[in-house]
Amino acid sequence: MQTEEEILKIKKVKNTAVRTVVLRHLLSQEKAQSLKDIENALAYTDRSSIFRTLKTFEENKVIHSIEDGSGMTKYAVCAKGCNCDPKDLHYHFYCKNCDKTFCLFDVPIPKIQLPENFKQQQANMVVKGLCDNCNK
Repeated sequence: MQTEEEILKIKKVKNTAVRTVVLRHLLSQEKAQSLKDIENALAYTDRSSIFRTLKTFEENKVIHSIEDGSGMTKYAVCAKGCNCDPKDLHYHFYCKNCDKTFCLFDVPIPKIQLPENFKQQQANMVVKGLCDNCNK
């Protein structure tokens, strides 16, 4: 697994203390995190600094955002080698019981034939149900 410093260097993002802390937190999670989740985990870090960091990470393809229908945008670290191109897009799973959202990296979103001169930039595919823990 790559370190925070290696990821930021590969993505050409300046390394700062806040960026390192936010990325370390995201890397340690098994599920996507909302801004509120991150704020609660990093209580000594300013909300606006966290938000700016997330936007910088998203712009530089360190993380991707997920609209899972819960009303909160969630964030997850991109897989190694991901450039958020259409070939890198994948499904997400939202557990209706525990409100956790998981990246399904091994389930790519199929290529969709768009009308002429249309360009896909994002796709949001969310499967909803019960995660393995809630389904027991």
